[in-house]
Amino acid sequence: MSDREKNFTGPVIAAVGAVVFRGDEVLVIRRGRAPLKGQWSIPGGKVEYGERLHDALAREVREETGVEIRVLGLLDVFESLPSSSQDRGPADEAAPAEDAATRLSASENKTAPHYVMIDYAAEWVSGEPRPGDDAETAEFVSMEEAKRRIAWDTTRRAVARAAEWRRQNPGKGRAQGPTLS
Repeated sequence: MSDREKNFTGPVIAAVGAVVFRGDEVLVIRRGRAPLKGQWSIPGGKVEYGERLHDALAREVREETGVEIRVLGLLDVFESLPSSSQDRGPADEAAPAEDAATRLSASENKTAPHYVMIDYAAEWVSGEPRPGDDAETAEFVSMEEAKRRIAWDTTRRAVARAAEWRRQNPGKGRAQGPTLS
């Protein structure tokens, strides 16, 4: 058993997130619950046991925003790790230290989950954003506004990557939903 296993007792949780485009706008939510209550992010949440990732993604977006989506493809897989006092805080290894908004207190870290977050690019199909479930606000905003509002650098990178893929592949993914590489 490693020192990390001895010191941390939280579970490993699979979660999905969606960078949802409607034209040139991106769907963002302000979180209404922990973690990151009051912070802006992309819609998403935990995968339920036995649920397929794309189904979990569509369900989470629908529950949090009332929007129906078409999944375009996988963006990346990120991790949010519990940290000890000498660690930077929950962020994947590539995330810079300024992700201070995601840091937990020492007591929270002891049982904090290890999140494995699978982020996808998606396209709006129908519905107007309205907050629900974990979201206190849901709205489409410009790409620049989304990057300004989103607190976690890793999520901003996912949004930027999805936008870059769309610029390089105009018209692709709208009907077939290819996997991004």
